[in-house]
Amino acid sequence: MKKIVLVGYMGSGKSTIGKILSEKTGIPFFDLDEIIEKNTQKTISELFLEIGEIKFRKLEHETLNHFLATQFSFILSLGGGTPCYANNHLQLLKEGITSVYLKASLQELIRRLEPEKKHRPLIASKDGEDFQEFIAKHLFERSYFYNQAKYVISVDAKMPAAIADEIISILT
Repeated sequence: MKKIVLVGYMGSGKSTIGKILSEKTGIPFFDLDEIIEKNTQKTISELFLEIGEIKFRKLEHETLNHFLATQFSFILSLGGGTPCYANNHLQLLKEGITSVYLKASLQELIRRLEPEKKHRPLIASKDGEDFQEFIAKHLFERSYFYNQAKYVISVDAKMPAAIADEIISILT
């Protein structure tokens, strides 16, 4: 029984690495945002617009707790903000959970997120210096919560398969 939880800022590679890790280990992969979208039949962007961030974070917290209580072997990718609200970061410390912070530098995140801004509700309207400042501020605010993970792996200049192999080495 393995319970692996991947955390990190949007664009850090949680979903990509989670899928590769699943292929290499045979442990099923889940994405918390996808679970929420399936349960509500709405996209995360739609939920942010319709119910606002506070109600979304409550829904996210409830979904996370239900998932952790009912699933026994998984790789779970959390949304970038998930560890930062409703004491969700405490889940990362629980016995039986292997939590991994996929740490990307500010420059790496800017490079990765710029081309996909329109698909990400928190940064869709940010441009230029505002975009960079927003990510830098978020990273600073969220770093405490991300660093609650039991393991930290730098993802800069690494291929996703190599990062998955690093996580596998932690598990053995």
